[in-house]
Amino acid sequence: MLCRQLYEVQEKYGYVPEKEMRELARRNGIPVYEVFGVATFYPGYRTSPPPKASINVCRDFPCHLRGAPKLRQKIEDLVRESGVPGIELGGVSCLGQCDGSPAVQINDASYARKSEDEILKLVQEAIAGKKIAEQHFGPMAKGPFKTNPYPEGEKYGALKALAKSKDFEGVIAQLKAANLKGMGGAGFPTGVKWEGVRKCQNDEKYVVCNADEAEVATFKDREIMKSLPHLVVEGMAIAALVTGATQGYIYIRHEYHDQIHSMDEEIKRAREAGILGKDCCGSGQKYDMEVFVSPGGYVQGEESALLEAIEGKRGQPRVKPPFPVFVGLWGKPTVINNVETLAYVPAILVKGVDWFKGQGKNGSEGLKWIGVSGHVKNPGVFEVPMGTTYREAIYDLAGGILGDKKLKGFAPSGPSGGFLPASMVDLSMDWKKMADAGSMLGSGAIVAIAEGTDLVELALNATQFYRNESCGKCVPCRVGSQKLVDLLHRMAKKEGKREDFETIQRLSDTMLMTSICGLGQVVSAPIDSVLKHFKGEVDAKIK
Repeated sequence: MLCRQLYEVQEKYGYVPEKEMRELARRNGIPVYEVFGVATFYPGYRTSPPPKASINVCRDFPCHLRGAPKLRQKIEDLVRESGVPGIELGGVSCLGQCDGSPAVQINDASYARKSEDEILKLVQEAIAGKKIAEQHFGPMAKGPFKTNPYPEGEKYGALKALAKSKDFEGVIAQLKAANLKGMGGAGFPTGVKWEGVRKCQNDEKYVVCNADEAEVATFKDREIMKSLPHLVVEGMAIAALVTGATQGYIYIRHEYHDQIHSMDEEIKRAREAGILGKDCCGSGQKYDMEVFVSPGGYVQGEESALLEAIEGKRGQPRVKPPFPVFVGLWGKPTVINNVETLAYVPAILVKGVDWFKGQGKNGSEGLKWIGVSGHVKNPGVFEVPMGTTYREAIYDLAGGILGDKKLKGFAPSGPSGGFLPASMVDLSMDWKKMADAGSMLGSGAIVAIAEGTDLVELALNATQFYRNESCGKCVPCRVGSQKLVDLLHRMAKKEGKREDFETIQRLSDTMLMTSICGLGQVVSAPIDSVLKHFKGEVDAKIK
């Protein structure tokens, strides 16, 4: 795995020197340009010596709403006043710490849930060359969780039962009956996906858990891996037995240091207990798994780009079809599910389909993990019944709006779901109901926006994220995202033109139809939703 080898080199030198790239090329029997292409594609690698200190403030809109621009200015002042050369200062894409905004990355470690004074003190220590202790984040979500079907101390009951019964078709039938969908946002039926891989005639198959979670405002899988890592391991092992896979990978974003450790430890415990290995839980089938640390980049959340990274290539989405179910990791049939989806599998098998479906309310079925951030008093991760309203999430769970201001709007699923007005806050979390409302349930990344917020500026911020994170493979996304940023930047300065509306619509339609992956297809979602629901605010920006 080239990405893993590059990490090892960087751990040794602090960056990836050219001579080491040449050595990796020789050792792997590949051209030097391929190694260089991978090393320069991912933000997790450096190809030049590191600075004396690296300080980056999250620039995306949950942190933006909680004072990131002001904090960044104060950090810039500190760096300038210090006169110390060799300090790298900039912005960074969402760190997955939106409930502790504003978040800062210092020397590749994340810091959040700290006061402005605490952050500035850390920055001063970094400028002075002091070694700063990495911040470790304990579980933030409060249990007990309905997702966990086991009493204290008991684990892997569903897997053990399946290893004995070998009722693999029965598992698929239960997942279909439970209507378990992909909880990363796509909503594809899990049972159908597993059935497709099971039917493939191939001796080599894989199970991959997508724990990249790099979408702005998305951080609920972070808590599942911290609080319930055994359910993720068990869900993957069950998928392996059902489909005939022999190897699994948990693909985790590199900023999640604590989660990488949690999953590594749980895999180690499971291996020692005979849950994993040559005889998986006594089933007679070989299955083992390991953590794969992402070299960075939002686009790696796209399933085929994720596979490219594991294979040691530039993480750019593949053209589909063929789909990963049939031609996945190393060209073999592959199950790819996200953390939340896999964690529900043991609960469905232990407690039953009727129990799972009965957890919903307001006509919906099942459970949902959500993250609430933005202008709320108590941001965090919550396990809720599917069908919970956004009003309940924002006011009952997250404590209401900061300063008791009025709610202006909210993002139901980060920037990809666009912005909805406060008048729609009684919508419930349901795949169909949200689609009918012209939005999406997505991953459950809810961001509350208080009165007084400039929605055009927020749409610009979200669009800049997509522009920055585009892999550049397809022209519509690469060029279109920059064109949208240019238009919105002009509009934010009150220099927009009436004909810009038509241009935005044409760009939006073209990118939706022609972009290779979901990133290019949702770039225009933030401004499209503002034009639809907050038209008066946009009109005020036009000459």
